[in-house]
Amino acid sequence: MTLDRKRYLELIEARISNPASLQKALKKRARRTVAGKDGKLMLLAADHTARGIIAAGNNPTAIADRYLLLDKLIRGLAVAGVDGVMASADILEELAWLGALEEKVAIGTMNRGGIIGASWELDDRLTAYDAEHIKSMGLDGGKTLLRIDESDPGVARTIEMVAQVTTQLADLELVSMIEPLPYMKSADGRAILDPSEEKLIKVVSIASGLGSSSAYTWLKIPAPTNPEKVAAATSCPILLLGGDPGSNWEEVFAKWEKALTVPNIRGLVPGRALLYGEDLDVEAAVSRAAKMVRKG
Repeated sequence: MTLDRKRYLELIEARISNPASLQKALKKRARRTVAGKDGKLMLLAADHTARGIIAAGNNPTAIADRYLLLDKLIRGLAVAGVDGVMASADILEELAWLGALEEKVAIGTMNRGGIIGASWELDDRLTAYDAEHIKSMGLDGGKTLLRIDESDPGVARTIEMVAQVTTQLADLELVSMIEPLPYMKSADGRAILDPSEEKLIKVVSIASGLGSSSAYTWLKIPAPTNPEKVAAATSCPILLLGGDPGSNWEEVFAKWEKALTVPNIRGLVPGRALLYGEDLDVEAAVSRAAKMVRKG
């Protein structure tokens, strides 16, 4: 399944002539339970652009082509074993309007205020969905990004916000998907991912304890070298992200396959790794990942 150019032009026109049709499509879509009977979950991630991440591989603006992004997502969502998508409001509404979210899980991203490269990057505030609109728009949960660098004062506000959102979503019986990541400063002062698995274990432990209830908390983390040790820090279900592997996608697949044998690692939520991987066919790559999830 691909996105017809004529249909995309109709979407552009709908934004002008009938903007309410985008909201209606999302609210009225046919829904399903979040995790299937096997307790696994395979989602596609598409919330990068709302935080200014538009590069993939060697192309600095790859994700900024909206027609191409929607086409890749529609093709990926049509693959057997793919449960849904995690995205910002613009993309979820577009996919729903195009009919791609029927019987699919839809997770709305929440804090996109930590624009990549900004001086305030780790003071990552709510600029997308809030809990009230996750509910009213008929979504299945909300996702927050929690990057922890203990030297950055902005992180305290982000932790407090994620805790509040987790409580609000639990009260609504909706998934709170937290992406806890250890961060550090590079030599030139940029915020970068800390590769330490000890630090990853620490932030997983922190995220698991946020809010007044953890009943609906899911975690989203990078695939670790020692998945058993990292996953042992929590009983919460864990999904693995993909990142931007460039040409090292075989290494990513190998890490996923190993980690998916751990009991509380329940699936994947890759984006650029599969949709924009070098020398990867979208359908074939997504199908391979989905089969890993179902087998794991």
